[in-house]
Amino acid sequence: MGLHRVLSPPGVLPQAARRLDASPGLWPGETRLRVERLNLDAASYRQLREKHHGDGAAVRGEVLEIIRSRGKMHNPVTGSGGMLVGVVEEGPAFPAGTRVATLVSLTLTPLVVTSTSWDGRSEQIPCDGHAILFERSVAAELPADVPVPLALAVMDVCGAPALTERVVRQRRNPVVAVLGAAGKSGSLSLAAARRAGGRAVGVVLDEREAAAIEGLADEVVIADARDAVALSDLKADVTVVCVDVPGCEHAAILATRDGGTVVFFSMATSFSAAALGAEGLGADVTMLIGNGYAPGHADLALTLLREEPGVRAVFEERLR
Repeated sequence: MGLHRVLSPPGVLPQAARRLDASPGLWPGETRLRVERLNLDAASYRQLREKHHGDGAAVRGEVLEIIRSRGKMHNPVTGSGGMLVGVVEEGPAFPAGTRVATLVSLTLTPLVVTSTSWDGRSEQIPCDGHAILFERSVAAELPADVPVPLALAVMDVCGAPALTERVVRQRRNPVVAVLGAAGKSGSLSLAAARRAGGRAVGVVLDEREAAAIEGLADEVVIADARDAVALSDLKADVTVVCVDVPGCEHAAILATRDGGTVVFFSMATSFSAAALGAEGLGADVTMLIGNGYAPGHADLALTLLREEPGVRAVFEERLR
């Protein structure tokens, strides 16, 4: 689990640590990767970009300082990180030379970045350095038929469609509302919901985003996902929150009928706001934290990318 890499505070797991030992020497069970590319999660990148008013150099500087000082990429404001692609140098997890994507957060992955050409203006960071996988760290070999930046973007959010599919299959012909439907996790969740037998309602901010999910959703609603009143008439059986800005908790709760389920995938979610908001509204809803891991999640997400042209179009547009 990587407890031996925790420098401070003592007794916590690597994800909760303030600082990790990211030295390249391996302990038993560990695997070292030569890092090629990082993918910051959407909430973290948005927070950094807004903090620095779009100044790419400042964003780059803060990201590199976080990694240097903490031994991992762990945004202290959002509490989130992202994931990476690298080539196995040594260790038992994969044969040396295998190109893999980590399916665990950068917030618990010991990481050193030695150089980068990144300009701070995108979520993906081409770079050189090394990272350490623990014995329980989840990773997957990259597919040969998908370009690395595209595969990295998909695998960064592959937990979303997997859990969406699981929840939707537990109900009979449910209405599934996806907030932030034109984003990466949102588009995958729409596709997964329809394949699992749900009627997919995509909630997007404007006409441009509505056009982006044409063909993926059975219905499109244009609204601000932070506007609780605007979404109160949806009465969805399942609401999936994929918006990368804070303040969507109460809208998601009101969009969901009594007895329904809300799945929070956004790292911008305030779970205290969600719990106390539901209590204050007298809302009888089950609320789930979107776990980034589910068995088969990477394969499912890549299948959706290959078989749903609308999903692939959303991802390729974001990578331009």
